Parts: sequence; C-alpha cells; structure tokens
Amino acid sequence: MNTYFPKAGDADRRWYLIDAEGQVLGRLATTIASILRGKNKPEYTPHADMGDFVIVVNAEKIAVTGNKKSLKMYRRYSGYPGGLREVPMERLLDKHPERVLESAVRGMLPKGPLGRAMFRKLKVYAGPEHRHEAQKPVKLAL
Repeated sequence: MNTYFPKAGDADRRWYLIDAEGQVLGRLATTIASILRGKNKPEYTPHADMGDFVIVVNAEKIAVTGNKKSLKMYRRYSGYPGGLREVPMERLLDKHPERVLESAVRGMLPKGPLGRAMFRKLKVYAGPEHRHEAQKPVKLAL
C-alpha cells in the first residue's frame, strides 16, 4: 500500500477575509501564516503549497504590545557601503501600514520558492476596502 501525497494542483483553494482592527501583530501573523501554508487542512503537506488565499483589511489599525512602535526598526541593505536604511515601526505604520504585517508573515513562511509562492496569496490593505469581492471571501473571526 502506498502513502498518498497530495500535490499542489489538487488543493481546494478558498479565500478568507480577516479584519486586523485591534488585533495584535504577532498573533495575527501566525494565524495568517498557518492558513497560507495550509496547516488548517487535513491534507497538509510540508513540501507543497496547499494553503488558501488571505485578504487582510484595516492593517493601519493593527495593535502592537510594549514599546515596539518606537523601538522596533525595519532594516534593508542595498549592498553598497553606507547603504543600510533603518525605518522605525512608527513611521512605517504611518506611511505603509501593510508592509508591517507583510514583513511579519513573510518571516514565518518557508524560505525559497515555496515560501514565495505562499506569500503571493496574501493580500493586505490599509483601509476597509479591498478589490476581491468576486472571489466571495469567507469572513474569518479571530
């Protein structure tokens, strides 16, 4: 008897809508990463993209605990001398609030082509509107 391994093409993809208003960043990111990986399904396979699509609205109203808003820094490096750029979380939340959640979720996904494919199924919007009504997303209460 052979063990059945589902393939990524066999996945039944659903769309979920999550309202991030008042949610704590890390706890919300773990839930989203789990759904993107497909860990909420019985046919979860670690080496295949079995996850669902996730739409997150109200990313600008996300909560963080402690002093993270003023102390946490987001860094990127161009590769050139003096090319290190640091942005505090407070400024990033003002300018691009969706990037804070995207960064947290990206760090929880596998690295490499599989993780990038999973990350493409995440859609984050700063306000309450999104453009995926045609997919009929199911509202997920957390």
